[in-house]
Amino acid sequence: MSILPQTTATPLGRAETVTARHHQPLFSSRVRAGFPSPADDHLDADIDLHAHVVKRPAATFFVRAEGDSMQGEGVHHGDLLVVDRSLEALPGRVVIVALDGELTVKRLERVGQRFYLAAANPHYRSIPLEGREAHVWGVVTHVVHALPGAPA
Repeated sequence: MSILPQTTATPLGRAETVTARHHQPLFSSRVRAGFPSPADDHLDADIDLHAHVVKRPAATFFVRAEGDSMQGEGVHHGDLLVVDRSLEALPGRVVIVALDGELTVKRLERVGQRFYLAAANPHYRSIPLEGREAHVWGVVTHVVHALPGAPA
């Protein structure tokens, strides 16, 4: 087991710098994981994905995840993370933290009066924050990733 964080984050930019909006079609029916219904093929409206995932543009930024320590939370290598700096970093939330000068993504945990950064992969240990220089950059609100085998 490693104590060092294995999933890091690379800042990409602030959400408010995006000026162009791209509206994509949103269908009124939900996608069934079982037998498909051919009757549910009605276009309902357009959706702006940016408006859907960015609630507070001035406080939101994007980062790319690197590594495998958060795969149990659905964060995979190369995923795009939407991070909100205005949300409180509470235990149980996935956060971006500057730890000893490097950005990392982990779940914030509290045991008694002590705080830890917990990996979502059993191959990595939790990182105690006591005695370390750590600054929370924000709370991860959404993860965007491509499915395996999907075209780029």
